[in-house]
Formats: sequence, structure tokens, C-alpha cells
Amino acid sequence: MRRRESGLAALVSHALPAQGSAVLAVSGGLDSMTLLDVAATVRERDCELTVATFDHASGTHSRRAASFVARAALAYGIPVVVGRAGNPARGEAAWRAARWQFLREVARGSSAVIVTAHTGDDQLETVLMRALRDAGARGLAGLRAPTDVQRPFIEVRRHDVKSYAKARGLRWLEDPTNRQRDYLRNRLRHDLLPLLLMARPSLAAELIELGDRAAAWRRELAALIDSSIRCEVGRDSDGAKMVDVWAAELTEFSPDVLAIVWPELAARAGVTLDRRGTARAVEFTRSGKVGGRIQLSGGWELVRSRDRFELRNLVSSASVEAERPLEAPMTWGRWAFASIEAVPGADPWQISMPANLSLSVRAWHPGDRLVIRHGDRLIGRKVKYFLSDAGISGHIRARWPVVVAGNEIVWIPGVRRSDAAAARSGRPVVTYACDYLDRRS
Repeated sequence: MRRRESGLAALVSHALPAQGSAVLAVSGGLDSMTLLDVAATVRERDCELTVATFDHASGTHSRRAASFVARAALAYGIPVVVGRAGNPARGEAAWRAARWQFLREVARGSSAVIVTAHTGDDQLETVLMRALRDAGARGLAGLRAPTDVQRPFIEVRRHDVKSYAKARGLRWLEDPTNRQRDYLRNRLRHDLLPLLLMARPSLAAELIELGDRAAAWRRELAALIDSSIRCEVGRDSDGAKMVDVWAAELTEFSPDVLAIVWPELAARAGVTLDRRGTARAVEFTRSGKVGGRIQLSGGWELVRSRDRFELRNLVSSASVEAERPLEAPMTWGRWAFASIEAVPGADPWQISMPANLSLSVRAWHPGDRLVIRHGDRLIGRKVKYFLSDAGISGHIRARWPVVVAGNEIVWIPGVRRSDAAAARSGRPVVTYACDYLDRRS
């Protein structure tokens, strides 16, 4: 027994950061209550633990489990965050999505690593389910797929975890839904898998090996993409992940290669591309025009800008601030405005305007024009062309501000000033400076 205890302790100790924060996903069941006990035992002084438990609002058991976990966590001296579904979700997929959204929100608040109690049995069941659905290598990796989530018990089987829990006298709750045959995993766990193992005792080891090989393939693919495709992962002003992929490094690939590459690129934004979404991304890569976009599942879109493909969250990118009077100092979205003493010169991030002129800041609209001098004439040119010429990518372009006087655009901060506005002289002026807070150095 001591060997088993030391083995689980070593696995969990390795999964927890020596410094920083970790969020333990605890449901109240056998596996997660064991994780809680082991983590409380091996935690280092500089590692801050938080227990996160989620009430799916599915009935009496889910409420009882959340309360049970909260009491247990506090008994260990570990703070706990309890989440609850606003609307009762139906089905495994909906429950899983709601739970993971909650866990990631908790972890994001302290830049913590998420630690779950998935075991080798969970991996075995996952690989078998994926195989039954005719999944490719990405899906067959199952819980072994590269991720920022730590799963220390993936190296052991459930019976090892149960032996530890019994020896320690731990208490846990049995989820009644785990016996319901309405759910595919339960039918597979209680009916199909035992029959398959009776007919082929080596199947468990073969499925585990299959998952390991698929996970290795995914790691090798990720390394190959890192070395051969220019790709940047970041977050927009709402905190949503986004991925930029340079177009020149994709357009020469064949459709078959793109069908392998795009799911890996999308995964970096937390997006899972199904076959239909992959096919759409492949076709768009080969035929999409600059300024074009396609929608993908889950509220995501792929945008073609001048030199890259941009994977963006539609819900996040839809939020643009309303028009507001220009006052210095102020912030509008991710742009900061201030008044300065300097003369602006050629710097497009600065402008001098008559002090008595009422100005406002808003997002540019399709069809907006800025007046520029063309020879001896003043002409209006569309704002979108100035933004494109400046290399401002599509997801940022949708939010970019313009400064207006009445109905006339006088300034596209960081891009261009109106020549008509610059012609005004002989009156007291105020010089404004703008800074884009997300501007890369």
C-alpha cells in the first residue's frame, strides 16, 4: 500500500507547480476526492491550491455533491469555488462544456493550472469511443492529447485509486447518473467494454498504445508546425484567444496537408474543427479573397487579411464601444487619448485641431471616407483602404476608431489625418495624442 501511496503522491506532486497556483477539479466522486487528498498532502508551501466544483443543476445529487466537496475542501484548509449552471443542461456534451467553461474561468483569475482526476480507465474508454466514431489521429489521442491541463492519474488505473482511497478512509459520493444507460460512456463502460475484453483480453493494452501513438503524432505535428509555419497566438481585448497564421506559408500546401494542419492551428485557440469545418477552412485557404471571412462552429470565424489568416471569436469581436465625445485624457476601447504640448509633425498618432471644435470618437463604418489631397484636389478615400494599407488586420480593423467633427472624419489614429482638417489654421489649437494599448513593440 505504501508503494501505491508514494506512486500517486509522486504523480500529483509532479503535476502541481512548485510556485504559482493550481485549480483542482473536484466533483465529489472517487477519483477526484482522491486527487484532493493526495494534493493536500504533497502541496508545496509556494503552491496555492483552489478547489473548483460545479453544480450542473441536474437535481438533488448535483447540489449535494457541490456541498459535499465544499465542506471537504475547507476541512483540508483549501479555498473552494462553487459554480452552478444557470440553466440545467441536458446531455454529456452540454454538461462537459459548461463544466470546462467554469474551470477555465476560475483558473484564468489566478493564471492557475487545472488539475483533473482522469485515470487510465477514462483514457481507455475515450479512445474506444473515438474509434467507434471513426476518429482520426487527433481524436484517438484522447486524454493524452497535448494540453495545458494536468492529469496525473492518467498513468494509473481506477482500481489503484480506489485501493488508495479505501486505505486512507476517504469518503466519496457515487453519481447515480453513472449507472444510467442513456449515456454512451456508461453503455460502453458497463456493457460493451467488458464483453470486448472477454473476447480479446489484450484490447485494453492495445487501445492504450493506440492513444499513446496518436498523442505522439500530435506532438510531432505541433513541433513541425512550430518550425515551418509562422503562427502567433494571443488574446483580444476581451481576453478571448486568437490565432494569426501567415498566409504565404499556407497557400502552397495541398488540400490533404491543409486538412491535417488546420485542426492543429485551430486547437491553439481552443477550437475543435470537425470534418465539415476543416473542409471549409481548407477551401477558404485556397480560394478566399482579402477581406473575406467564413464562419466556423462554436461562434468562431476565419478571416483573410492582406498577409494572414485570422481565427477570431465572433462573440468577442462583436463588442465595439459606442461613440463618445473626445475628452483628454480618456480611453475608448483599447485606445488612450491625451492632450500634449508638442507639435504633431508627421506622426499619425497625433493631431492638432481647433480648440473650439467639438470632436467625438467612434468605430469606423463601412463606406466612411477620409479627405486627402490628390494633386490640386481634395478627394475622399474609403477608411477601409487606409487601414488595409497600414497592415491593420481584420479583427482589429473592425474596432479601430476614427475621430469625427460633425459628419466629417478628421483623423484615423495611427494611420492618417484628414488633409482638409490639417488645412485649418489661425485659431487656437489643441494637440491630441493617441496610443493603442495593444500595440506590439
